[in-house]
Amino acid sequence: MNPVLEPLFRTVRATHPKADLRLIERAYDVAAYHHRDQKRKSGDPYITHPLAVATILAELGTDDETLCAALLHDTVEDTAYGLDELRGDFGDTIGSLVDGVTKLDKVKFGDAAQAETVRKMVVAMSRDIRVLIIKLADRLHNMRTMRYLPEHKRHQKSRETLEIFAPLAHRLGMNTIKWELEDLAFAMLYPKRYDEIARMVSERAPRRDLFLQEVIEKVSGDLREAKIRAVVKGRPKHYYSVYQKMIARDVAFDDIYDLVGIRVLVDSVRDCYAALGTIHARWNPVPGRFKDYIAMPKFNMYQSLHTTVIGPEGKPVELQIRTHAMHHRAEYGVAAHWKYKEEVGTPGPTGKVKPGSDMAWLRQLLDWQKETSDPGEFLESLRFDLSVSEVYVFTPKGQVIALPEGATPVDFAYAVHTEVGHRCIGARVNGRLVPLESRLGNGDTVEIFTSKSPDAGPSRDWLKFVKSGRARNKIRQWFSKERRETAIEAGKEAIGRAMRKQGLPLQRLMSGEALLALARDLRYPDVSALYAAVGEGHIAAQAVVQKLVASIGGVESAEEDIAETALPTRLRGRPRGGGAGVVVAGDADVWVRLSKCCTPVPGDEIVGFVTRGHGVSVHRADCTNVQQLKEQPDRLVEVSWSPGDDSVFLVAIQVEALDRPRLLSDVTRTLSDQHVNILSASVTTSRDRVAISKFTFEMGDPKHLGHVLKAVRSIQGVFDVYRVSGAGG
Repeated sequence: MNPVLEPLFRTVRATHPKADLRLIERAYDVAAYHHRDQKRKSGDPYITHPLAVATILAELGTDDETLCAALLHDTVEDTAYGLDELRGDFGDTIGSLVDGVTKLDKVKFGDAAQAETVRKMVVAMSRDIRVLIIKLADRLHNMRTMRYLPEHKRHQKSRETLEIFAPLAHRLGMNTIKWELEDLAFAMLYPKRYDEIARMVSERAPRRDLFLQEVIEKVSGDLREAKIRAVVKGRPKHYYSVYQKMIARDVAFDDIYDLVGIRVLVDSVRDCYAALGTIHARWNPVPGRFKDYIAMPKFNMYQSLHTTVIGPEGKPVELQIRTHAMHHRAEYGVAAHWKYKEEVGTPGPTGKVKPGSDMAWLRQLLDWQKETSDPGEFLESLRFDLSVSEVYVFTPKGQVIALPEGATPVDFAYAVHTEVGHRCIGARVNGRLVPLESRLGNGDTVEIFTSKSPDAGPSRDWLKFVKSGRARNKIRQWFSKERRETAIEAGKEAIGRAMRKQGLPLQRLMSGEALLALARDLRYPDVSALYAAVGEGHIAAQAVVQKLVASIGGVESAEEDIAETALPTRLRGRPRGGGAGVVVAGDADVWVRLSKCCTPVPGDEIVGFVTRGHGVSVHRADCTNVQQLKEQPDRLVEVSWSPGDDSVFLVAIQVEALDRPRLLSDVTRTLSDQHVNILSASVTTSRDRVAISKFTFEMGDPKHLGHVLKAVRSIQGVFDVYRVSGAGG
């Protein structure tokens, strides 16, 4: 036997004792022969990749046909070995698996091509799910060795992994692969955020581990007394899932990380419920946090009891209770069920899988694919649908419809039929009339009322609350571009008419800022959406005008405001050259000012520009405005640094951090501890819980900036801080 295969065979013997090792060795020999002259980007022989993919699959316990296909998966595409030859050597099953993986590999870069690839993947996987399992293992090994690729490729592959492959692994219940893919992609895409979370985790680890140990000992002791055989252990925390929870639950790191997770593994379903009773006898459960996924398994065959209790010191403890078989399935998903044709199905209440039932999700994807012609749109739907869990509701005739969690009657209407969605005007849930934006729960019976009017159509407001990709796509298609533009024009005219009626100054009141502020107050994303809402009759033009006037402080105030802005502003006293710390070559007594567009400080390369009536403005040599100034070379002058004791310089910095309570106060306190005078600060927080703060401050000695940046970087949650070239960023 080839010694290179010994580690693989050792794993195969442990997970799949009946596997045909001779067949696997033959597949390896064929692959090694055909890849003999090829190298990977790392410089390793190419065969190391198929061998690593096969080893990952062997650890999951897959069958020998899958392992052979994994070893051969790149031969047809990358070598002279043809598919017909492969079918002749290894049979139709292995041939079609390799063919399926090869089709998935033909990725042309760019969004549309990527979406097409996902489509092919869906089709391939509906024929034989093992194709997708091989593809996931292939992607996992590629992610582990991604550092040898150029940066743009790394980012593209990592984004694809987070948006498509990790969620697919989750759908197939393969959590071990999902977690590793997520963490690898997260570290590649956002290395600074990843490192900051890793740092915060390691700082708290010792204290948390002691608490975890105490909980494990108490739970183990109680179960021993109750004569329940169990393995109790802590649940590993994955950095990406910590970050995702921070975003999804909108809470700070400490609130997530302090939540201790425990897993209890027992022998039988009866023991699961007995263990639950024992734990609830010691600690009070948190209401609303108990979930029984044993009686009602998740879509990906996952089974477990989940409960959260108030543990020692009043801290919450999350527990998962499951049998060893359920645990194996939760870790490896579909791959754990290797007599796959008979067994892939829905687990029943006993934990056994009913043969013959198919994974409905695959069928649903195929339906979508027929419906959605635009590949980009299909990809959006897929990404959206992969990222949410589900609720199951009934039609009045008792048919079950699966919808994303948080779905509304409008989502249900579109799931029944597009026309039902477009004409939906009301809904009855469990016999009671409900608003269209109300959330549906598991087991609800939903009845939809439709309009008979030929002009009936969806409302733009529905886009704010629908949850399913299908409903969102159908509503967007309805509101075509022309329709929106007509509504915007009509809205603009209506507001203008209402203003002229009251004799109000149009120019001033319809300025971008005033309208944008009002649009935000009324919960519209931008001014166009506000105009469209007026044009479609969702809000009266008169109401918009009244709110505009009120926001400026009434009619009189609006008129005063206009008069005030028309007055010329007084110029402040101009600093002489010495105050700015810069001298102009040949004339030390010229007015000099440091420009705010690039905030130069001593040490920066600088140029001077003679302005009209404002002396000489000094810019950094790399300032974006310098290019334009060079078009008038006769007005450029030579300047040099000559800072005095009274010189003060403006510095602008940007701080990027994982958002949390008191973050801003911690940063400002640190800056004032460094004795800098803050002149302005702005903070924005994105949806992915990243707070970006910009500070402009004065400092006398620019050498001090390094200490300031270091002090800010040490604040908890801050993962990047640097000087920016402009006061406004």
